[in-house]
Amino acid sequence: MYSLIKLIKKTYKMVEPEARKVVIKNFASLSVLQAITYLLPVIILPYIFRVIGPAKFGLIAFAQAFVQYFMIVTDYGFSISATKEISLCREEHHKVRAIFSSVMAVKITLAFLSMIVLAIIVYFVPKFRNDWLVYVLSFGAVIGNTLFPVWFFQGTEKMKHIADLNIIGGIIFVVSIFFFVRGPEDYLMIPLINSSVFLITGILGQYIVFRRFGITFKFPEYKNVRQQLKAGWDIFISNVAINAYTTTRVFSVGLLTNNTITGFYSIAEKIANFCQTFPLASFSQALFPRLSKIFHKNKKKALKIMQHVQNITINISLIFLPIIFIFANLIVRMICGGYYAETILSLRLLIVSVFFVISNAFRVQFLLVCGKTHIYSRIHVVMAMLGLPLIFLLTHSFSYMGTAISTVIIEGGIFIITYFTIKRIKFS
Repeated sequence: MYSLIKLIKKTYKMVEPEARKVVIKNFASLSVLQAITYLLPVIILPYIFRVIGPAKFGLIAFAQAFVQYFMIVTDYGFSISATKEISLCREEHHKVRAIFSSVMAVKITLAFLSMIVLAIIVYFVPKFRNDWLVYVLSFGAVIGNTLFPVWFFQGTEKMKHIADLNIIGGIIFVVSIFFFVRGPEDYLMIPLINSSVFLITGILGQYIVFRRFGITFKFPEYKNVRQQLKAGWDIFISNVAINAYTTTRVFSVGLLTNNTITGFYSIAEKIANFCQTFPLASFSQALFPRLSKIFHKNKKKALKIMQHVQNITINISLIFLPIIFIFANLIVRMICGGYYAETILSLRLLIVSVFFVISNAFRVQFLLVCGKTHIYSRIHVVMAMLGLPLIFLLTHSFSYMGTAISTVIIEGGIFIITYFTIKRIKFS
């Protein structure tokens, strides 16, 4: 513990006072956001699970995993590429407006194309046609996510707007669930409420960009659109690859088992995702634009900061993850209201994969900071090519347990590859 505190102090001193202030402020905003947005599901998750039952819960989880693919398409690679571009030219209003207009034009076009693809799949594939309304109602989240300019707020380092809007959305979601979902027959209200919240926050996000930042949408020139597509391409391919072995986990369980088992497994995924992202994702988002600026001025300093931050997160995970592993039984009992062996075993296996993700998070991010997007993309594409068939093979052979085991293997592989890749990169 003493060595961890010493490492944190050393890293703190490496960053300039002004940069520290911005990063800490944004980290605080995003941490409050994540604390509330994850605390609210902790409150609401047991209620939903018990009211609608594991089968309907599994169906909704499957639908959410399905529409997540469309979110990947509409996000393209802008969460990284556009964030980085805006962070480097945010004082030049005309450039920021050009980036914003080009990105939004592409995202809206991709959302429209996604809607057409959804309609075709739901109409022609029996598994989706039988519960078509669940998928249609769930798709509203894709439209809301398309509108929400999280990449703009990250690039301008105004994370407070992200926090405020998501907190408002989270409160609306929880209150609406308690008010409208009273029994198994109300399960359709869950995707409807979720999509409505996404739409509300997306529209409010656009309003803030127009009103408070003075940005106006101008139909973009072809060259600007092409530039944004080119800048985000490697990240997009990487995101597709990453989600090929993340989102596909719940999707594969839903395809190869049944809604009840999907419900049990998806609960374990949600708990593991909480351990993986809170508060790591907040710090990662807050650090990325600032680390990009530091790298632009001093490459070796940026590398050293990344290494220190990564070591801090590894030490912290070694303290807390074993506690989650040991008390998985109690955690599942508190959330689900009973002893569910499927969820407990899945959670314990997924916690191992969470350790690999946390131990690798800032190394992976640094490939983007230093412009090695092609390497970043290649790592995840290769792992997707290996991991995707592995997920389906092990899920087919060992059900939900096979899905969790494949996750450990994939994340462990990415950790090893990224570790040695970063060691080979030389900076002048």
